Amino acid sequence: MSAKKMMVFICCMACTCHFAAKTAWGQNVEKKPSVEMAEITVTANKIEEDVQKIPQSITIMDEVLLEEKGITDVPDLIREIPNMTVRENAGNAVSFRGLNPSTFTSSNPMVIYIDGVPIIRQEGFDASLANVERVEVLRGPQGTLYGKDAIGGVINIVTKKPGNEWHGMIGAEYGRYNYMQGIFNLNGSVIKDTLFMGINGKYEQDDGWINNTNPRLDSDGNEFDQQQFSGYLLYTPTHMFTAKLTLSMDNQNDSWINGYALPAGSNLSDFNRDDAEEVNFDVPTEANLDCFSQSLYLNYAFDSITLTSITTHRKRDNEGDSDVDYTAGTSFDGLKMFGYNETDTYTQEIRVSSNNEGGIRWVAGLYLDSENHEVGPYGMQYPSYDNSGTINGSVFYNAESETDSTTYAAFGQAMVPLGERFELTLGGRYQHIDKEIDLDTYYLPVGTTGAPIFSLFGDKDWDVFLPKAALTYGLSDNWHTYISYSQGYMPGGFNFFAYSGTTEDNSFEPQKSANYEIGIKGSVNQLRLAATLFYMDIEDIHVYKSDGVNFYTDNADSAHSQGVELELAYQLTDTIELTGSLGFIKAEYDSYDAGGGRSFDGQDIENTPSYTATAGVSYRHPSGLYGRIDIRAADEISFFDDANDGFVEEDAYVTFGAKIGYLTGEWDFYVYGKNLTDEEYITSFLSNSRMARATFGDPLTVGVGLRYRF
Repeated sequence: MSAKKMMVFICCMACTCHFAAKTAWGQNVEKKPSVEMAEITVTANKIEEDVQKIPQSITIMDEVLLEEKGITDVPDLIREIPNMTVRENAGNAVSFRGLNPSTFTSSNPMVIYIDGVPIIRQEGFDASLANVERVEVLRGPQGTLYGKDAIGGVINIVTKKPGNEWHGMIGAEYGRYNYMQGIFNLNGSVIKDTLFMGINGKYEQDDGWINNTNPRLDSDGNEFDQQQFSGYLLYTPTHMFTAKLTLSMDNQNDSWINGYALPAGSNLSDFNRDDAEEVNFDVPTEANLDCFSQSLYLNYAFDSITLTSITTHRKRDNEGDSDVDYTAGTSFDGLKMFGYNETDTYTQEIRVSSNNEGGIRWVAGLYLDSENHEVGPYGMQYPSYDNSGTINGSVFYNAESETDSTTYAAFGQAMVPLGERFELTLGGRYQHIDKEIDLDTYYLPVGTTGAPIFSLFGDKDWDVFLPKAALTYGLSDNWHTYISYSQGYMPGGFNFFAYSGTTEDNSFEPQKSANYEIGIKGSVNQLRLAATLFYMDIEDIHVYKSDGVNFYTDNADSAHSQGVELELAYQLTDTIELTGSLGFIKAEYDSYDAGGGRSFDGQDIENTPSYTATAGVSYRHPSGLYGRIDIRAADEISFFDDANDGFVEEDAYVTFGAKIGYLTGEWDFYVYGKNLTDEEYITSFLSNSRMARATFGDPLTVGVGLRYRF
């Protein structure tokens, strides 16, 4: 984005905020409209607060808005957030404000929290939205209260509280490409006012829009299915004590990719979605993921403080095999890549928070987590050539490793009123992280066993303090402005596919960020608005580096991102609401020595479009008729082209979606369409010495749905 465009947008935003603030102060208002925006209470700071008074950028979506937009999973939610993108390939890779997933740790810069269970890694980065009261997307570093991996932000999913009466919902959808979805939730009391229970779940399947012409394999190329189930018991023997046990299960099976591959050295412009509809690959390509989580939430409210304990366990098992070159008719026919890993994580948080609604409010606590991550088999098969250049069997690289991690942390945050209009927020988190890896790498003929060609045992530890400070000023009862500073952190780690070098060669340091924000938020009558200016310094970005022969995990020295985010909702009438969001960003590497004589200083950070925007209008008539139209746009996006030692750009795109339905009693009938103009756009690009590979957004899809509430 040019400086001129940035200045024009900032001026427009400033005028909008000035007009909104004038209206909030009671100027130029002749008649108060009959429609007003309701107050929204959130738990972003782990205590209940009015969202307009919290000094950070937050996106809120309640159950009604999620259903209107047809959002049933986390990737669809992410696409609604300014300056945030997601790539769905054997997991969900999230990018935000120039922050990308961590190399080799597979950690996203965003962390999901649902019922206290953190979800960090790309594999399984999803959650059921079948029983959700609201979703709070906290933008910017959240390490002070939410831990070591929340360098970009947190997706906090708040589930519904049950009552004595039993209530529930059951629904189904059917759409193009044999898409089917079933969803349900049920909750109520087992013992009145004392013991409650609830269950919810979702099932999805899709045959996909890609056809595999290889006669030896299933013709449905990119089919998938997923099952998500969750259940809980809630015990409230007194008004002061609460105990909640939650169990959840997630199973995903993905085949192929939403795209195809071309020979190594092919350009991004060579790819076309029409060509992806018919592919030919000769090795089954699929990823199977199983996750099982348990959490125990204990809460006791004393007169002046509340004591909370959250204990969680999450086990994730991922198994994946894929065609080596994603095509057929080459020397790699019959050979595969393979990646199997298992992660076992325990966490414990104990915190104390104040109960007072006014005056000084605070929260403090201790945190511990322990994680075991086993990788293997992990590698790929290659054709083996004899001295004459003839293929003579095949060989494989296989890396098997076990990484143990332990984290200890203490955190605290206080909100201190300064007079009638100012409030100061101060917080910090100190944490210590230990990691060790035990790795063996093998190079052998396929079907044989033998000794490793390389072994590595390494251990490292890191200490860090993550401060946070913010100052809020109340322009009026309904409008607040703030300035804030916070630091973000993503832990370092090890290369678990190493075949040479020392511990230092095969490890990388933590990635750190310093985030500065200025914002204004508030509501007046029909309008709710939030605007944010941000600047972020990023250090030690996790990357691959090459010495011309070998690849290593390492850190790029520095980068920065700066931009604007704007969100608004306007209740035009009792039946019509307008919503929109806009994000502008400039994110680039300041110092990036990529090894082998390559430098990417000044290069735009990949997977970061310079703008993202959404706009929507919803209509709800008292008769039960309703409808919604949504638009989403994203600017050019860059991808790293490793085979050609540079970056390439994909064009901007715009997609349209719509939903029309009718509510009658407890029944809800609707039809929907996504990508109604059948826009073709690329979502990811990979280029190496074996192939070039691209994935695409889904084509036009339409469907029908039915829900029943009781």
